[in-house]
Amino acid sequence: MKYVSMLLAACQCMNLATAHAQDMAPLHVHAPAADTRVILALSPDERAMILEEMRLFLDSVGTMTGALGKQDMQATAAAARGMGMKMVHEVPPELRAKLPMEFRQLGFSVHRDFDQIAMDADSLELPCGLSNPQSAERR
Repeated sequence: MKYVSMLLAACQCMNLATAHAQDMAPLHVHAPAADTRVILALSPDERAMILEEMRLFLDSVGTMTGALGKQDMQATAAAARGMGMKMVHEVPPELRAKLPMEFRQLGFSVHRDFDQIAMDADSLELPCGLSNPQSAERR
């Protein structure tokens, strides 16, 4: 009898919890944000080039993350430097002319940031008083 009472009490609690959950309406309903994206009029080859650059960014971030995990600042710097401002010169002028100014400004900013990461990794001392083995070899 004791177990039956406990089972009934548990079922009632579950029913109350379910009913309460169904009654709860979202307190904050947000309107969807306006879509301000711009469609770029690119040829299939140009589109492929832009997408490839985006994939390269992701690959470089993955390489940098792995190198940082191993405290390999030289590899971190090399991966970052590969995505720096030198990449800007690989975009054909015809394609660059088709890109909106905001897109180009964002791209330049990201490439500069990768160059800065490379410079920081070259000069960074590791935490906890550890020294960078690669920088020790260069001294």
